[in-house]
Amino acid sequence: MVRNYQKELDGILEEVKKSGKVPRLLLHSCCAPCSSYVLEYLSAYFEIEDFFYNPNIAPEEEYRFRAEELSRLIREMPLQHAVHFREGPYEPDRFYTMAEGLEDIPEGGERCERCFALRLEEAARAAREFSCDYFTTTLTISPLKNAENINRIGEETAARYALRYLPSDFKKRGGFQRSTELSRKYDLYRQDYCGCIFSRRDREKRKQGQELTATGRKEKG
Repeated sequence: MVRNYQKELDGILEEVKKSGKVPRLLLHSCCAPCSSYVLEYLSAYFEIEDFFYNPNIAPEEEYRFRAEELSRLIREMPLQHAVHFREGPYEPDRFYTMAEGLEDIPEGGERCERCFALRLEEAARAAREFSCDYFTTTLTISPLKNAENINRIGEETAARYALRYLPSDFKKRGGFQRSTELSRKYDLYRQDYCGCIFSRRDREKRKQGQELTATGRKEKG
């Protein structure tokens, strides 16, 4: 049976609302644009520890810029409950060790799943450190990422750490579209590759292919 993660999230949020309490949520954030809608949505229910841990991002200048954009968004965006920006360590060597032997796997394959697992593992550790009631990730907002795989990895990680994982498919109900609106509103930097050198390589290949196709059409015309 295909799970409806948005419906599951609705049920948890309804429980939170009825409790009259404001639980603490560790939100793993991949970037400011993806976080914008998720922060707007979940800050109505939770006090959020927004955790930026993304050792996959390269080069380091790109990593630093994305971290600062997220920090700026949190400072500028009106949010119902408190949101605290938390930056994890930048550990690119850890990512490259994980990706060894998987460099040529197409984006969306095993390398990406291991990358999700690496980041969610660190998010779970941070959730326990900050005594959070739940943890989750913004990754499911991307139309290019498999929400089922991300939720499976999140739930497996939560079980190892005795934590509650908040299921999600944030792209649903116009979530991705809202994130693009908020990105324009706050003039956020919108990167055109996931973050790692392999996704950047694939982006360059796609661009070259598009350019060759466009050139061929012009010549035929």
